[in-house]
Formats: sequence, C-alpha cells, structure tokens
Amino acid sequence: MKFTQYTAATALCIAASFAAPIAERQAAITDADILQYALTLEHLENTFYKGAISTMPESEFLAAGFSSAYYNNLKYIAHDEEQHVMLLTSALAAAGAMPVAACSYKFPYTDPKSFVTLASILEGVGTSAYLGGAPLIASKTYLGVAGSILVTEALHTSLQRFNLGEVAPANPYGTALGLNPVFTLAAEFIVSCPSTNAALPVKAFPALTATQGIPAAPGITFTFTTTTVMPSTFFVTFVSGLSTTSVAGSMEGNMIVATIPATAMGQTYAFITNANVTTSITDSAILNGPAILEVTPPAPTFDITEM
Repeated sequence: MKFTQYTAATALCIAASFAAPIAERQAAITDADILQYALTLEHLENTFYKGAISTMPESEFLAAGFSSAYYNNLKYIAHDEEQHVMLLTSALAAAGAMPVAACSYKFPYTDPKSFVTLASILEGVGTSAYLGGAPLIASKTYLGVAGSILVTEALHTSLQRFNLGEVAPANPYGTALGLNPVFTLAAEFIVSCPSTNAALPVKAFPALTATQGIPAAPGITFTFTTTTVMPSTFFVTFVSGLSTTSVAGSMEGNMIVATIPATAMGQTYAFITNANVTTSITDSAILNGPAILEVTPPAPTFDITEM
C-alpha cells in the first residue's frame, strides 16, 4: 500500500502545482493539456503491453528466441505503464479535470518478434514525446515527474533494443519530438476514442512511409512514399538526437528519394519539409511525417588517454 499512497500524494502535489495556471493560460497549451496528452499515450502503451501478455504466453517468446528474463521484464514494463496511467489519471482528477479514457486500438503485431519490434519503436516514440513536451510544461513539480517517467520510458527502450540485437545506446543524445509529430505516429494505432474524451490541442500530419527494409545506414539512398503530391522543391529532414539535418529530396516515379545523413543514429525520424531546416524542426515546416527509420550507428570512438 505504500506505493499507492505515494502515487496519490504525488498526484495531489502535481495538481496543486498547476491548478492555478490552468485558469490563467487560456490561449496557450496548459499543463492540463500536457497531462491529457501524456495520459493518451500511456493508455496506448498500457493496452499494448497487457494485450501481448494476455494473448502470447511465455512459451511463445521462448520459442521465438527470447529469454525468461526478458518475459519477466515485460511484466515489469506492463506494471510501469499501468502506474503511469494511474498517476496521470489521479493528477487530472485532483485538478478538477476529467481524465481521458483509453481508446480502441489496433496494433500490427502477429507474433513475439513483431511485438518486440513494435515495442521498441513505441518506447522510442514515448521517450521522444516526454522529451519534446518538457519545454511546454510550466509547473516545475510536474516537470520533475515527467522527467521521472521519461527515464523509465528510456529504460524500456533500451531493454527492447537490446533484445532485438540493436545497439541500445545508439545515439549519445535523446531525440525530442513535438506534440503533433508524436500524435501523427500514435494516431496510426487508434481506431476510435470515447466521445467524452477532452479534445487534445494536436493534429496529425499526412503520413510518410519508409519503404525499404531496416536497419539503414548513413550515406545510403532511402525511399519513402506518401499519398500527397510533393511540391517541386522539398527536403527530407532527419531528426536524430540533437541533430536536425535536411537533404534535398527528389522523385523517382512515385517514390521520394533522399540520402541518409551521417547525423542519423538509432531510431531516427524523417519528415518532408518545405525548407532546409538547420535548427529545431517546427510544425510550420512539416508537410508529411514523421516516418521512423532504424539507422545503424558508427563504431564507437573514445580517447582512452582522457582518464
């Protein structure tokens, strides 16, 4: 019961810290909006993990080459996601808001391997969502709690990547994504939501699909598809870690073609943009995307004389 008491106390603390700004920040995104947004993502992850554990027994994971230790960790992740849902739900209720309920989802996995592959991607997006949402948070108390959840999501990401045989720390830095790019990715799995859910201040961009197998590598030509018509001049902008790199895009038939830059490492997000983006990507520059690529990082380098 100590954990439940801690969760309730933390939720009340969060509510107290941002209750006043909610009434004052009418035009801007409020901390309550961020909580609802985070809860929407946590509901998705909570349902994702519970669905897999309830339909695929440990024996199927063992047959697919995963260990009992991995399956046990999956149960811990499911526990974590449920706790995140409980905390955010309690905080919103304590602030006088109606927490969004879980939606109906469709996840395209058919076996343990495809589940773990998708889990790695979703956890990476979750980590990027908390990192990208952090600058929008007004309450220092809530920012601290969001940072705590971010760390846990990053741990989940590393676990999934390692069990796929990928480099767990593929990038020295985390990759931040804004609200709309994250929602664009999450919307692919959402079938419908309760009509009573509060409207979120987000929109989905037109989809962009990576059409080649992954992992990819810097310097290779990569192709994408979309259902929208491309302008005569456009860029494919890659966001990875602290780097945002635009390269000129071109069309080959109905395929969008671009060369992966050296700055791309690990889970990387690709956008079609209307300009050469040299700093952080903004919604006004985005035409399509993001698509998600797994880019093999270069061999690690370090100076052993610096000790």
